Amino acid sequence: MRNSKNANSSNSTLEKAMRVLEVIVEQPQSIGLPDLTDRLGMSKQSLHRLLQQMHELGLIVKIPNRDRFAIGARLTKFGFDTIRSANQGIPILATIQKVVAELGESCTLGVVAGRDYVYIERVECTREPRVHIVTGIQLPAHITSGGKAMMAFLPDNLRARTIETLDLVPFAKNTITDPDALLAELDAIRERGYSIGNQEYAEGIIGVGVPVLAPEGYAVASLGMHGPIHRVTVEDAPRYAEKLQAAAGRLADIWDMKA
Repeated sequence: MRNSKNANSSNSTLEKAMRVLEVIVEQPQSIGLPDLTDRLGMSKQSLHRLLQQMHELGLIVKIPNRDRFAIGARLTKFGFDTIRSANQGIPILATIQKVVAELGESCTLGVVAGRDYVYIERVECTREPRVHIVTGIQLPAHITSGGKAMMAFLPDNLRARTIETLDLVPFAKNTITDPDALLAELDAIRERGYSIGNQEYAEGIIGVGVPVLAPEGYAVASLGMHGPIHRVTVEDAPRYAEKLQAAAGRLADIWDMKA
């Protein structure tokens, strides 16, 4: 009986901790203790104790000199590691392989982390020439079609803060180097549902990217394809985007994010 009570107590604590993390993750900015208390219906004492434990574990951070809390580095890493996990890697890889076979061009899956776009999976086509992307490589988010696709579908506050941190240096002839122009581009991407990378990372390379969307409408990752300009054109982007969007929907199903 004693073990059963301990198990019930542990489950209850874990459930409360999960609810706290879910509320913090949903916010576009740090959230204060009074707001957390109201949303969760928990006592300030028990909530503060949970917050302190999660802060010590690196899951959340407490804003210095303010009783406000935000996502911690350990929780962010855990989220990325979950997406990359081999436990679900086979269906993810199969989905990307299928769209590569349909498009005949290399495809990648990635996430925006800070001001960079991190490639977490890739499948290369068999045709030459092709762009070789190494899993784990990081590039400035604004120069990649995948990075722009994900930034366009971030919550507005987070998108604005991301743009502020970017060092908009030119990488190729069409790299966007003006913050206002980048914001306008992201608005256009959100409107049409996909991004185009027209020689913004490297000369002669065209890319198309689409977001992998949560039910709330914000991007948790993006799926992109890229190829040489003699095979892939800007005019073909809608056709590529349609295939990529279907694959992105399948990825959302794998991650169980559909409403």
